[in-house]
Amino acid sequence: MSQVQQTCQRPDCEGFYEDVGGGELYCDTCGLAPVVAPGGPSSARGSTGLRPAGDNDGSGSAGSRPTGRGSSRTSSQSSKSRRSVSGRLSRSLSGRSTGRSVSVRSSGSSSGTSSRGRLGAGLVQVPDVPRPDPRAMVLENPEVPERKRFCSRSDCGAPVGRSREERPGRTEGFCTKCGHPYSFVPKLKAGDVVHGQYEVAGCLAHGGLGWVYLAVDKAVSDRWVVLKGLLDTGDQDAMAAAISERRFLAEIEHANIVRIYNFVEHLDQRTGSMDGYIVMEYVGGKSLKEIANGRRTPDGKRDPLPVEQACAYGIEALEALGHLHSRNLLYCDFKVDNAIQTEDQLKLIDMGAVRRMDDEESAIYGTVGYQAPEVAEVGPSVASDLYTVARTLAVLTFDFQGYTNVFVDSLPDPDHIEVFREYESFYRLLVRATDPDPARRFASAQEMGEQLTGVLREVVSLQTGRARPALSTLFGPELRVTDAELFPKLDGEVSRLGARAVLPRKGRAPSPGSGGGSPAIVKPVNSPAAALALPIPRVDPADPNAGFLAGLMTTAPAELLGALAAAPAQSVETRLRQIRAWLENGDSEAAVTSLTTLEDEEPDDWRVVWYRGVAALVTGDQEGAALAFDAIYDAFPGEVAPKLALGLCAEVLGQLDNAAEYYRLVWSTDPSYVSAAFGLARVQLAAGDRRGAVGTLESVPESSIHYTAARVAAVRARLRGRTAVPGDVPFLEDLTAAAGQVEALDAYGLDPARREQLSAEVLGCALDWILSGGRGSAPAGRRTLLGSELDERGLRFGLERSYRTLARLARGGEERIDLVERANRYRPRTWV
Repeated sequence: MSQVQQTCQRPDCEGFYEDVGGGELYCDTCGLAPVVAPGGPSSARGSTGLRPAGDNDGSGSAGSRPTGRGSSRTSSQSSKSRRSVSGRLSRSLSGRSTGRSVSVRSSGSSSGTSSRGRLGAGLVQVPDVPRPDPRAMVLENPEVPERKRFCSRSDCGAPVGRSREERPGRTEGFCTKCGHPYSFVPKLKAGDVVHGQYEVAGCLAHGGLGWVYLAVDKAVSDRWVVLKGLLDTGDQDAMAAAISERRFLAEIEHANIVRIYNFVEHLDQRTGSMDGYIVMEYVGGKSLKEIANGRRTPDGKRDPLPVEQACAYGIEALEALGHLHSRNLLYCDFKVDNAIQTEDQLKLIDMGAVRRMDDEESAIYGTVGYQAPEVAEVGPSVASDLYTVARTLAVLTFDFQGYTNVFVDSLPDPDHIEVFREYESFYRLLVRATDPDPARRFASAQEMGEQLTGVLREVVSLQTGRARPALSTLFGPELRVTDAELFPKLDGEVSRLGARAVLPRKGRAPSPGSGGGSPAIVKPVNSPAAALALPIPRVDPADPNAGFLAGLMTTAPAELLGALAAAPAQSVETRLRQIRAWLENGDSEAAVTSLTTLEDEEPDDWRVVWYRGVAALVTGDQEGAALAFDAIYDAFPGEVAPKLALGLCAEVLGQLDNAAEYYRLVWSTDPSYVSAAFGLARVQLAAGDRRGAVGTLESVPESSIHYTAARVAAVRARLRGRTAVPGDVPFLEDLTAAAGQVEALDAYGLDPARREQLSAEVLGCALDWILSGGRGSAPAGRRTLLGSELDERGLRFGLERSYRTLARLARGGEERIDLVERANRYRPRTWV
């Protein structure tokens, strides 16, 4: 007995299995497939989508249209990449180009499942969208607006059903251009029962492939379902798309894709034809289009979504697309209309454009303004799917006027878009994802999702003031902080006014009389050392020598070069490690020669470009380094390491504003990169922002091994090179704060020599303030500073005490004598 004639296997169901085409069986009562189908396991119930109710045109989105391979649509932009033009640092240079592109390999295979349970990746709270009453979503007067009526033939697409003079447009008829019939009238009405099981409640909306109906499943607990029909059953492309939707999605189950339950046919009483319907899960909520259009300013203009909320939507959409890609499927038509937020979850809907990656025959569906420019010529791909996500993010985050015409395949100038000016990393992500060259876009949905998550971490960190760090899959941690000593050793006197001149001893030059220093109070950054302290790209696990490199124990450059020479065979990773060892060993010529050869062999390996930047910094080519690191930032906008490198480049190039911005991005996002804090403080001091530098240094967490160094630098940042003037109350406040920090550092293991040196500097500045007339600004009553009374006599005794302590700690006789003499010069005049 064939399974088609068998009764349903589900308990308490009296239905029979029916062949709905392609050998697939479904029960005519409950709609479920048998446990075992002929020839093997039955198709698992998967997912599908629907277009939400309220399909308004507020966002300007055009409907999905089939695209032929021979379409004449071409990009208005050159195929030349826009990469490396987004950075303010690279644009400020002399116009040099990187000379090579940066094509990024995927950082891992695309995963089909998500470990997150809530929208926002745990970084941002997205407002929930409550599930509405399904009956309230039914349209009272279901009509297709005239502006959306087009011939459904893929090779025509002419406007149809339009009004002429005072006569309204026809909802049914024939295309005047090709003669193809059209109908925009719903085929089902309230009360109709489809397949003896689904009672229609009314129309929810219509989309590019047909009407969407709300119905009640009378066979399964009166659950709400959605029936999706065809706009025009006479169109073969539309019919094939509907059938393909059921075939593909029957095998897919994912939290971000709505489920498909059944595929049924229903006799159209008007035409006598059998119309196909897909039965899907009802998902109540709002589409991204409705959410975006619901935000308005007081004057009625559209208020774009917060960038963090849009990023949260993008991350969830990429999860779903990644799952489809892992099944060898392409979505093809992601846009604001095709995703619904229900409560705290995002679901992809309207899956009619889904196709297999190796399908070269089916019609291609997409939407102008979202579809990648190459699709019309070469067809869709993973890269074109990611392109649609980036375009959707752009539509959501700013008033994207002209995205279907003027900017149909490009982005506006970032100087004209506020969200691009405020969040450079977000702009760079969109630039890469919409690159005219598909090979230069993100390699997978997983990779784009990781970078978008990194951008979201940065955005949330900047907005909340709370760092949101995460481990990088591309770069290792910061190796070391090379410039924790921001200030040079103070060779002169700690007090310009309080030190007494003395005759030099024989054979010695006279001591300087002023310790105030020049305006350039900080040491310049050691760029070669700082370049070699930048994070190192992680070893590619696919490299044949990955295991060999993991077993290397030595870190000394000379020994490492010897060990690398014993590698079983040369690979990209061993050669990169050799280049780094040569740079650390001071052999820049060998490193640059080897790097040039490797660039010729591996021009698209981003790690080679990274080491090009490192080598350029070591050899003094700051502009070349900036351009190389800028290309890496373009490729990985969610990573911290390129921004740290660009901050260093901007600093050595004298671009203090750019350096401060990049350092601030890094430090705000991930406080484990302590060199960013010292770099930011360094450029703030160079720009005259003492208070900002102190705040940055004091923000280094107590858990950091550089906490003591940061607090020592903060003390000096308050006072070094500062001129005391009478009545300077903030100066007194800084003196008090600096003294308090010196005393507090005793608990953190500050060695006695550095403590006394700091104490001498604080007391010397206090003495200058007193001698310049600051005494009258002090509060009433006796005050002390580091155990010394805040007057000339007390401060001189304090300085004498500090210098005598330093003399006892001195290692050499000459240094000891000099310190004793300093103590004598500050000692107050007494009779004994």
